[in-house]
Amino acid sequence: MNKILTDKLAPGHATCAGCGIPAIVRTVLGAMDEPVIVSNATGCLEVTTTIYPNTSWKVPYIHSAFGNAAATAAGIDAAQKALEKRGKLKKKAKIVAFGGDGGTYDIGLQALSGALERGHDFLYVCYDNEGYMNTGGQRSGATPYGADTETEPAGDLAFGKTRQRKDLMEIVKAHGISYLAEANVAYLQDLKKKAKKALGTSGPSFLLVLQPCTNLWKFPTSQYVNVGKLATETNFWPLYEIENGNYVINYVPRERKPIEEFLKTQGRFKHLFAEKNKKIIAAIQRTVDDNWKKLQKKVSDI
Repeated sequence: MNKILTDKLAPGHATCAGCGIPAIVRTVLGAMDEPVIVSNATGCLEVTTTIYPNTSWKVPYIHSAFGNAAATAAGIDAAQKALEKRGKLKKKAKIVAFGGDGGTYDIGLQALSGALERGHDFLYVCYDNEGYMNTGGQRSGATPYGADTETEPAGDLAFGKTRQRKDLMEIVKAHGISYLAEANVAYLQDLKKKAKKALGTSGPSFLLVLQPCTNLWKFPTSQYVNVGKLATETNFWPLYEIENGNYVINYVPRERKPIEEFLKTQGRFKHLFAEKNKKIIAAIQRTVDDNWKKLQKKVSDI
């Protein structure tokens, strides 16, 4: 295996077959040559790479708690600045915090907001698998409308999740940071380019990366790249960046595929194809189309 891919995160971890999280981590950390310190929220990445007494991390690594990855990164930044001021640190390390959607959209949102507002110099990467996958597939603030989850199951009385997912990109943008971007593990070159930009940004930066979960989205382990691509080709998960307030769309599908093409790949949406629930698919399509038009308008308004 190429050394550049293994010199920061080693193989031999316990992520599920077909999981894209290691590819996200290796792509982001492989986009830099500088020393790095990693802060990691509780979640799939943490539990599968730090099974006692082993670790897959070959860089300085701190796991504190579910909601604290950004607060820990802020503390590392403050410590480095203090040491530098005293002449005890010649070169600061890059700081990268990783969290899933549970530890970012929900439990860790307050800590993330505080670290962004204070302007700490770090990159926060959210690998978004759209639910609390490490604990069995409960819904999170990132879970899509209509999805079947452990805490909002589909059945005779319900069609799955009844609320739309949070717009985390706009929440983060509201803090006035210089660079944030939405990426997808199925498009690693795009992710690497955005990671380099984010790591080259002074102050806080943010990457929101789609990570299809083979286990609880319920698709074959060989298909995570294809499922991820369909998310973008249907405009469910557009690739774009916001740099100094300016929106740039990085990928426009030649022919936008209908949302059914994405939904039908996953068991978590199979109930929507029952006749009584087809109106939910139509509602999802309208939301996807409306969101795409809004994104295009943000680009054209600049």
